[in-house]
Amino acid sequence: MGRIVSTFFTTLDSVVESPHEWDGPYFDDAMGEAMTRYQSSVTAYLMGSTLYREWAAYWPGNEDDDFGPFINALPKHVLSNSLTEAGWPGSALVSGSEDEVESQVREIRARTEGDIGMTGCATTVSWLLRRGLVDELQLFVDPVVVGRGQRLFAADGQQVPLTLLEQTVFPTGVLHLRYAPA
Repeated sequence: MGRIVSTFFTTLDSVVESPHEWDGPYFDDAMGEAMTRYQSSVTAYLMGSTLYREWAAYWPGNEDDDFGPFINALPKHVLSNSLTEAGWPGSALVSGSEDEVESQVREIRARTEGDIGMTGCATTVSWLLRRGLVDELQLFVDPVVVGRGQRLFAADGQQVPLTLLEQTVFPTGVLHLRYAPA
């Protein structure tokens, strides 16, 4: 059975939007090694429609760095009620009511060997966490406050207790935190 493992680059004020604007100075070899370990266990990917649209416009056929061949080869499951098709090879839509989507995600977990990766879908991850569907949350917390942008978790008042699995401090001051549901 697969595990859903979500990874985010975030700031001290929990901003996850546009990491290309603030993460660069903090991405070092140690962070690269942690990302390589994460990717080595991922056998499928789960994403929301916004990330799908961005990546489907860029990655198909892009083999210029290590991520292109990695993501293009994986099965990709797209949680969306706004898309009518998923044209990126290896992609499939997951849609319907919240209960139907939850059931489909549980089926994907049941038939997947290895980890099901997620990156950059804050709204989707928050929803999956509240439904008990995220098995691990990995945060790369950069030592910067940006003061604007989408935050990792919506202020909906619903608590999701987590247990710290591991903590690492990289030479650049980035905290790599791994959590599981409590």
